[in-house]
Amino acid sequence: MRITIQMQNYLPELIGLNSNDMNALQRTLNFIENKKVDRPPFHPIFMKFTAQFARVNYRDFILDPSTKVEANIRCAKSFGYDWVNVMSDPYTESEAFGVKVEYPLNGLPIPKEMVLNDIADIDGLVIPDLSQAERVKTRIKEIELFHDKVGDEYFICGWVEGPLAEYCDIRNLSSAMMDFYLYPDQMKRALDIITEFAQNFITAQVSAGAHCIGIGDAVCSQISPDLYRDFIVEREKQLIDHAHSLGALAKLHICGNTSAILPDMIATGADIIDVDHLVGDMSDYVQHLGPKQVLSGNTDPVSVILNGTPDVIAASVKSCHQQTSGRGIVSAGCEIPIQTSYENVIAYRDAAYRLR
Repeated sequence: MRITIQMQNYLPELIGLNSNDMNALQRTLNFIENKKVDRPPFHPIFMKFTAQFARVNYRDFILDPSTKVEANIRCAKSFGYDWVNVMSDPYTESEAFGVKVEYPLNGLPIPKEMVLNDIADIDGLVIPDLSQAERVKTRIKEIELFHDKVGDEYFICGWVEGPLAEYCDIRNLSSAMMDFYLYPDQMKRALDIITEFAQNFITAQVSAGAHCIGIGDAVCSQISPDLYRDFIVEREKQLIDHAHSLGALAKLHICGNTSAILPDMIATGADIIDVDHLVGDMSDYVQHLGPKQVLSGNTDPVSVILNGTPDVIAASVKSCHQQTSGRGIVSAGCEIPIQTSYENVIAYRDAAYRLR
């Protein structure tokens, strides 16, 4: 009963705050294009929270397209945010490459068997066939369902793992970090295969109806700026350019402290650049933005959204807006925890809606 009672209490306020002619899709597209909007877009990152809100187990949320899509739409409509997305876990492409993954009922997936156990295994690495990869087909189906149900109303964001993130997912993190120094040529060959596969996956998602493709490369915050520039930037840019060539937008997500690489992230040409709370003040980075680029973030999802009061949440939202000179999508630096109260999410939404 908690969900029903809370939504009955809050929906009238939501309708009042959002009663205008500009829908979520128009608002987001116009904002990125630097055109007039009623307010900045509100794009909180929810995954496990969405499944809990919809009262579905997380395994079904990950593996069943209808479950994920219905849960996301219900959550977006109930809490008044402006996008829907396919995020849930990083193992869609990993399974396509051959990683064996276990899916607990209500936990995060667990990789059980890697693909690149030895550097020599890169010699056998091939670009997977999209039509033979079950979770890839699931992702494409999710986009199709979003397009059919809310394609003219909400900003639909597909997703691919970034080159380094995927390399770590099929190799393992510690070995990947050593490969930069011990086996750079073999690593680059694998990164190229991963990037080409990601391009194919981007094409399929855009064809299915995605307005934007998110590129998640979180592990890049753990390497030096020189390694990021030498191994990763051009490959991320290749993915972003490919999304643009198909008429879609691109969002680059690297959580963690990206202060040293944020100018390079912006230089990839991504339309939306996520900024985690660990970066601190975003003011210094606005000067690097192109006229049709925006930052997204960087409220702390734990200390502010989970544990903060409505006043603390409102102050953070206002500060982020000021730091970006109004060129920031309202979002936390990363996923908002499942334990966050509905009251705090509503306070977050209300603060976002008050911006002009």
